[in-house]
Amino acid sequence: MKSPPGNHFTIKPTTMKRLTTVLALAVVCSGAKAQTGDSTDVKKPDTIRIGNIVIIKKKGDGKKSIDINNDYTSHSPKKKSRVKTNWGVIDLGFANYTDKTDYTAVGNYLVNRPGYPAINGNDLKLRTGKSVNVNIWFFMQQLSLIKENVNLKWGLGLELNNYRYRSDISYKEDGPIPYSNGQFSNAPFIFRDSIGFSKNKLAADYLTVPVMLNFATNHKPGKKPFIISFGVSAGYLYSQRNKQKSEARGKEKNKGDYDLEKFKFSYIGEIGLGPVKFYASYAPKSMYENAMDIRPYTFGLRFSN
Repeated sequence: MKSPPGNHFTIKPTTMKRLTTVLALAVVCSGAKAQTGDSTDVKKPDTIRIGNIVIIKKKGDGKKSIDINNDYTSHSPKKKSRVKTNWGVIDLGFANYTDKTDYTAVGNYLVNRPGYPAINGNDLKLRTGKSVNVNIWFFMQQLSLIKENVNLKWGLGLELNNYRYRSDISYKEDGPIPYSNGQFSNAPFIFRDSIGFSKNKLAADYLTVPVMLNFATNHKPGKKPFIISFGVSAGYLYSQRNKQKSEARGKEKNKGDYDLEKFKFSYIGEIGLGPVKFYASYAPKSMYENAMDIRPYTFGLRFSN
């Protein structure tokens, strides 16, 4: 038999499921109100949430409204980055070196002054308190390897070393050799000068990349972590100059190639609490390319944010 003509509609299963849920909640709420009619009134919350269904009781007329929210947004906590970056780290310290030169085998690199002792290790000794090291790190980054307790650390910056001499020695890139009756040299050399200097230093500046393995403890909130790092650094010599001050010549700053090694490899380390650390470095090879065997080291304080 055919169905009689007229309007008809179909209820989707999902809609029927929601209507059934709403009716069931309404019955439960009505029963709960009837059972508590003779008891002492207890203040109830104005809003009840069951999954995506929210029941709101209005204070004024006591009516209830039921809202079904089909939108669900999951807010997962933001994942903590494994990489940390410090910008503008500054080192302030001292520069010095160990001298292992065999002065009997330096050849023509050292030029002696007639009537004076031959240049030796005493002439290359430094004014310790005035020989300084300043490092300017553009950035320092560290990658967490094991729960921020073990990290890989690296950076990029300028390593600036000033070696302040006690004696009156001078550097020459080439040119006439003093006290030699007009002889000329095409190679750099050091000679004992004929005047006294109130300031006499060799500056050696490097573009340096450090890489370290970092260990850190005590990551509790409000506590300064204790850290210790050790590794290596590689530097490229981009500037070398002999800066002097005297009454006879005034201030002089002579740039040139003084036989310093172009590349510098060092063992490095740091230790400390929070933003202030103690740092040190030591180069196992000579800072000079040929004649001299002088191995530089630095130490001081590191300041970071």
